[in-house]
Amino acid sequence: MEPRSMEYFSAQVQQKDVGGRLQVGQELLLYLGVPGAIPDLEENLGCLGKTVDALTGWVGSSNYRVSLMGLEILSAFVDRLSTRFKSYVAMVIVALIDRLGDAKDKVRDKTQALILKLMDQVAPPMYIWEQLASGFKHKNSQSREGVCLCLIETLNVFGAQPLVLSKLVPHLCILFGDYNSQVRDAATLAIVEIYRHVGDKVRMDLYKKGIPPARLETILAKFDEVQNSGGMILSVCKDKSFDDEESVDGNRPSSAASAFKVPAPKTSGNPVNSARKPGSAGGPKVGGNVNPFKI
Repeated sequence: MEPRSMEYFSAQVQQKDVGGRLQVGQELLLYLGVPGAIPDLEENLGCLGKTVDALTGWVGSSNYRVSLMGLEILSAFVDRLSTRFKSYVAMVIVALIDRLGDAKDKVRDKTQALILKLMDQVAPPMYIWEQLASGFKHKNSQSREGVCLCLIETLNVFGAQPLVLSKLVPHLCILFGDYNSQVRDAATLAIVEIYRHVGDKVRMDLYKKGIPPARLETILAKFDEVQNSGGMILSVCKDKSFDDEESVDGNRPSSAASAFKVPAPKTSGNPVNSARKPGSAGGPKVGGNVNPFKI
């Protein structure tokens, strides 16, 4: 295999032809999988940035094959760069939020898998969520729904401790009144999942949010169902995820940073782990990757 430079790939990924993109995409994946095949991968930051920016455009392509290819290549860059990919998170996050609302299950699933990989390999979960949170207000109702479902999967994989849930709950409270019923349902599933992890802290907080009484009563009834069915998975150690107000900027220690890559075990039998619009393949999955966390 002849070595290729980042300058070469940064030029190749600029093409607009679908066939050309898919061809160079396969080549780039091949080279990213071989250490040393791109000698200046981490040195030529200018070309690296141009490449990631172009791939972000691929992710947003109306052609789902190009979108999937863009997601796969970005995932490969994360594998190679790990925490060094952090400076590109802001560059890709808007496109990822858009794709959480994609019409195709496979695109949504790969998008969520990449987001979870960012939390695992690049930056603490709350750092990623502080940028993902704009998706709760996305103009596309399917993206708003997808962000709620992504929060559920984040809790399933990482637990509550790496998150500052008090910053995310207000967004869910707004979505309880969303005009789209699927968004309302997803937001309710998300708040129930939070309740499973942190218990009555969230119940008490909801009383302060000005939620219409009938809607609040419905949510609290779901809390009771989970509690009575033995579905609670409260952390055995003190959980500050709901009352820690310190923002995570990626530089100073915090409850989220200290919990980076120390997720709670993923539990089975989750009663709120699947939701999507009718006709879909079910709730979002973590893709084909094996859960990297060990119990």
